[in-house]
Amino acid sequence: MRQYNSLRDIRTDIANGQVSCRQLVEQYLRNIKEKAELNAFLEVFEEEALAQADAVDKKLASGTAGKLAGMVIGIKDVLAYEGHSLQASSQILNGFKSLYTAPAVQRMLAEDAIIIGRQNCDEFAMGASNENSSFGNVLNADDHARVPGGSSGGSAVAVQADLCLASIGSDTGGSVRQPASFCGVIGLKPTYSRISRYGLIAYASSFDQIGTITRSVEDAALLLEVMAGADGMDSTASQREVPAYSQLLQADDKKYKIGYIRDCFEREGLDTEVKDAILGVKDMLRDAGHEVEAVDFPYLDFMVPTYYILTTAEASSNLGRYDGVKYGFRSENVTDLTSLYKKTRAEGFGQEVQRRIMLGTFVLSADYYDAYYTKAQKVRRLIKEKTDELLQQYDFLILPTAPTTAFKIGENTANPLAMYLADIFTVQASLAGVPAISIPVGRDANGLSIGLQLMTRSFEEPQLLAFSNYILDKITVEA
Repeated sequence: MRQYNSLRDIRTDIANGQVSCRQLVEQYLRNIKEKAELNAFLEVFEEEALAQADAVDKKLASGTAGKLAGMVIGIKDVLAYEGHSLQASSQILNGFKSLYTAPAVQRMLAEDAIIIGRQNCDEFAMGASNENSSFGNVLNADDHARVPGGSSGGSAVAVQADLCLASIGSDTGGSVRQPASFCGVIGLKPTYSRISRYGLIAYASSFDQIGTITRSVEDAALLLEVMAGADGMDSTASQREVPAYSQLLQADDKKYKIGYIRDCFEREGLDTEVKDAILGVKDMLRDAGHEVEAVDFPYLDFMVPTYYILTTAEASSNLGRYDGVKYGFRSENVTDLTSLYKKTRAEGFGQEVQRRIMLGTFVLSADYYDAYYTKAQKVRRLIKEKTDELLQQYDFLILPTAPTTAFKIGENTANPLAMYLADIFTVQASLAGVPAISIPVGRDANGLSIGLQLMTRSFEEPQLLAFSNYILDKITVEA
């Protein structure tokens, strides 16, 4: 069976009798077993996925199937799915099974998506390389000595290696976009509030957003169309009407005004091949008649510190609920209530999660609250205001998704600061709450993928998706 790159292709072959949903699931299950060394899945729902496939095949035959019939999806191990294990790739949630299904997942199931399993990730979505999972590294399918990016590394590799058609991840500061860049797939972070966060294990609540990893822009648009919308269980979810994103991908003749952030391209840490690839796309767009200009963004050096102060503060608060009392892991070496808390958290949380909890607790302490947390909130406001100002002048901002291609496993683990700087280009959209997407635009001399990131105004996903599709089409034609 051939590799499918979009649901459209799958539905065409289903209609022609060339494949069934059951055959699709069987093929993905074979791929998962054959490529088990990638460690992309923590759990595979084999029997359940086959039963779902049979049910969807019957619906397709009767003409009652939903929008996602034929789409086989993996979900990151931070999304609630009733009756299924949910661990955030952490030992502290050992044995926990979800009591309900996240609305984003439920909406996909209602449209006949087939969920094939839960995917490995950095513990509690904290990481840029998927080396922080308590279940071991995920390997990049292009080079097993390289990281897949994080924190949605398993989700990206599953799509990259043809273990499922699409994955649902979470993006707090680039956790969908950066691994998509490293793995040569498409990663979409919608506007903050576009998709309900209910049922998503919280890392930093004012940043977290469910996102998609796909092989086609059309599939990203369709998944967003299904998952987005108001939700009574999440008061921060937007009440705005959800457009038919998948029907709004046709390129028009409009010539856009595009800004590329000069400061990003002048940084010493930016890999030359990444820089040349992104500037090549910029030149291609200019040659196509779009207005492309360099813009200044004076806060680039402040974004990573601001992001990590605020997210660790929120993590310190959010992760306080994991104490070994009501559910999950509980240390066996306890003597009293205080030791229960201390030992459970020390044994259950990994090193990186402990580091971020401690940092967040520090910046929230009475002596340092104003010096760090309050100041970071003020800087976040400045970053958002400047980003919004630029997006009033330009239809899109373009920049690299990551400063390098996929780095080697272990290369940055001894230096947390170097690892944090892997997020330098993705955290802007998260701090500002605007939508952003990473699309593959080339490969370096080692055959590793390079991602281009685009940002646009809040709730302008139709424009973002259509323009991303346009760029990919032009790259394909020119290639």
